[in-house]
Amino acid sequence: MNIDKKITGVFVWMAAACFISGCMSEALERQAEQIRQQNEEIARQRKEIDALMAGKQLQARQQQDCNRAFLEYFDKAQLAANSDEAIALYREGLKLCPDDDVAHYEFGRALAAAGRRAEAEEEFATALKINPNFTAARRQLEELRQNR
Repeated sequence: MNIDKKITGVFVWMAAACFISGCMSEALERQAEQIRQQNEEIARQRKEIDALMAGKQLQARQQQDCNRAFLEYFDKAQLAANSDEAIALYREGLKLCPDDDVAHYEFGRALAAAGRRAEAEEEFATALKINPNFTAARRQLEELRQNR
């Protein structure tokens, strides 16, 4: 009888160990799934950070290009002796800094002064696309269109 109790006790312990082992296995599987999900989220956030950093770097390069365009072209165009020189300088500067509303506006003024009204209209319209609240560009565009 003593042996039966010992055998029964061993079976109970083995059953308990199997139950605990199964529970532990389920807990480990849940934990592994949580870790997998966390790793996916970390990877997603890293991609987002990389994209933001790339955007900031692009923005910094564009700002440098615009600074260079102002120093090397737009400022010189303002001081140009004739409209052809000013037009050439604006054209080159806008290759470096195509999204500056004021540069397009000033380029439009140089074109209008040279009698190149259709091109001037395009530049004033471009300035307005970049900055819809640019009233001076709007006035110039309306004036050119009225005097066709």
